[in-house]
Parts: sequence; C-alpha cells; structure tokens
Amino acid sequence: MKILVTGAKGQLGSELQVISENYPAHQFLFTDVDTLDITDFRAIRSCLSTEKPEAVINCAAYTAVDKAEIEPEKANLINTFAAGNLGAACKESDSFLIHISTDYVFDGKGYRPYSETDPVNPVSVYAKTKWAAEEEVRKKASKAVIIRTSWLYSSFGSNFVKTIMKFGHERDSLNVVFDQVGTPTYARDLADAILKILDTGNQEPGVETFHYSNEGVICWYDFARAIIDLSGISCNIYPIETKDYPLPAARPFYGVLNKAKIKKRFNLIIPYWRDSLIECIRLLN
Repeated sequence: MKILVTGAKGQLGSELQVISENYPAHQFLFTDVDTLDITDFRAIRSCLSTEKPEAVINCAAYTAVDKAEIEPEKANLINTFAAGNLGAACKESDSFLIHISTDYVFDGKGYRPYSETDPVNPVSVYAKTKWAAEEEVRKKASKAVIIRTSWLYSSFGSNFVKTIMKFGHERDSLNVVFDQVGTPTYARDLADAILKILDTGNQEPGVETFHYSNEGVICWYDFARAIIDLSGISCNIYPIETKDYPLPAARPFYGVLNKAKIKKRFNLIIPYWRDSLIECIRLLN
C-alpha cells in the first residue's frame, strides 16, 4: 500500500516515520507544509493525482490551543478548511483518509468515558475548528476514519512530558492542575494503531469515528508526578485548581475516551499509559 502522510514533522508524523520501517510492505510518502500545503486544494489534488496513494493519514493540525483564541482564522484554515480539502481530494482519487481529531470536541462536563456517539459541545476556538474539521471530512470524503485522541505526547515536538522535564530541571517546584482528568496518549502507540488499522484492509465506503488513547485514567498533577519520578528529577510538584492557573482557552475537566469500539473492530491491544511513558522517557534520556 502507498501511504501519504501530512504533517510529517509533528509528533504523530515523526513517530510514523520512525515505525514505518516496521511495515516494509508499505510505501510511505512523508510531507509537511514545505512540500505539500494542504490549505491549497489544487496542490493536494495534483499530489494525489501524481502519487496515487491508496491511503492518506492527516497528521497536520493547528494545535496551539491558547493561541487559537487570538488566531481563529489561522486555526480554522489549517484545521477545518484543510481537512475539507483532503476529504474532497481523497474522494476524487479514491484514497482512504485517516483524520486525527481530539477529545476537546466534548465540553468535559461528563462523568463517564465518552463514546463516539455522545453529543459534542466544543468550547474553545481550537475545539470548534477540530469539530468543524470532522464535519468537513464526513461531508466531503467518501471513505475515511476519524480518530479522536487525547493528551498526545512524544519524544518529538513540544508536549507536556518534555515541558515538565525541562521545568523540572530548571525549578525547585511546579504547580500543576489536579481537577482535569483524562488519559495520556503516546504518539508512537497511536501511530502503530493507525498502521494496524490500514493493515486490516477494512477501507469500506463511508466515514466512521473511533476513539484512541492509552489505557487508564489520570489527572495532570499525577501525570506530572509520574514524569518527574520516572525521569529521576528532583522537583516538588504541587496540586492546584484550574481556577488558580487561568489560560485563554477553556479545557475539558473530563476527557476520558471510551475505546471499546476501536479495540473490538481492529483487535487492538492498547498499552497502559505508564508503560508507554516509561518508554518515551527512556528515549528522551
């Protein structure tokens, strides 16, 4: 299978590059904004027409959650408009699209893991552009999978794990919110799951939504404690409430995703969050 990856320099795209060598039966074409501008429909159409990929994995996204509050047009262009471009171009070329979304499409006021059929209510600019992107894919793609994920981290790019390790080395103590609950997702685990989904050959017409994160539930404070402890860093972590650490964009207080559907459909065994964190920190160290 020939697979085109957008946003190949981001966390998920970088992990796909690393593990692609484990999938020698596939041919990969890794692109980023410098080689393929997905906000340009003609560029996407030309690329798909020339390369003829059987599958496209869209890892490109505007993920600066707080900055999106003052750059709504840019967030909408990269997240929503580009997703529609990819959906339409993939339909023309008969390519299967895998699009990555987020737990932020929910308002976080729930009390049980969100299923794919639960009503959405995005509350920030970033969240609204990601939900609108899902709708664009559903409207324009002929065969696609949307995967919502949460708390993504990797040894590549900027993320919570690397930030806590950096500040842990620089400071004696850190304050981290304890009243936001979810599940971390190691980008390498998600990348592997995506390629296993493609390996099933189950690229049926229609657009279907799935949830994926690592196993387990945790708050940001406990996640930070685990990062510090596993990294062997000497730094005190103190719990605070969200109201004591105001940010421009609202965050869901509860973002746990129910993964039963994706595990059953594709026979996936999903790693526990702490086991994956250990592996990521090993690479970072």
